[in-house]
Amino acid sequence: MPPTTDPTLRQRRLGTELRRLRERAGLTSSAAATLLGVKQAQISGIESGRYAVSADRVRTFARAYHCADQALIDALADMTGGRTRGWWDEYREHLPVGLIDLAELEHYATALRVALVIHIPALLQTTDHARALFRGGIPPFAQYEVEHRLTHRIKRQGILHRETPTPYTATIHEAALRMGYGGREVAVAQLQHILDMSELPHVTVRIVPFGRESFHGTGQGIDYVVGTVPRLDTVQLDTHHGCEFLDGEAQLGKYRAVIDHMEASALDADDSRDLILRIIRDL
Repeated sequence: MPPTTDPTLRQRRLGTELRRLRERAGLTSSAAATLLGVKQAQISGIESGRYAVSADRVRTFARAYHCADQALIDALADMTGGRTRGWWDEYREHLPVGLIDLAELEHYATALRVALVIHIPALLQTTDHARALFRGGIPPFAQYEVEHRLTHRIKRQGILHRETPTPYTATIHEAALRMGYGGREVAVAQLQHILDMSELPHVTVRIVPFGRESFHGTGQGIDYVVGTVPRLDTVQLDTHHGCEFLDGEAQLGKYRAVIDHMEASALDADDSRDLILRIIRDL
């Protein structure tokens, strides 16, 4: 199979993990190629995600690299094969690659934990709320760009409504609920939608109220994407320049701690719903 020039995030992550296994084994790519009976260029291509690799080949690599973590090996084997097209690929020519990668990442997640201070989580946004956000972009988006981003965002929400929905926990600061994007009617509908979504058994919404002295969160939106095994977790950060993905062991540990702390500062689910209702009455 010829190499691809635009590997998906999933393919790149598989290659990264194989490289990490090789490096932990103390092997150079040249030494690994000799050990496995392949060309060094093939090792490099697989590790960059440009070459597809079979599940059997992944298991062969793992043995050669002395990996004894069977759960990790099985998880990596499940990530193999040729590129599988998802609904997000239809947006590849219209949206930044980070948004395409994020949709793919969410699709394969075993659970999602998000924490935000000044915005409503994307997977809980109404169409009107999201449109108001996109229309306020700097620099302004053209109308067709707004519509591409809008439909992409709404399709991402499908993971919460499919036959086996993804467990989803959102920790939201009260500030985000009071921003009022789009005016009162849009804001009230948005808050009611959060209430409705919070009633789903796989969705947990917890609010950090004003005045919580224990709250020391970050103004940056955090998506913690839970993988099949902890080693394959990923953090996605919202930044002014787009999506940023982190998967280093220390980085994952840091952001797990940040989200744990934000969740510990939040009200429980019932009290959170009561606070949302009070905010609706205040609008």
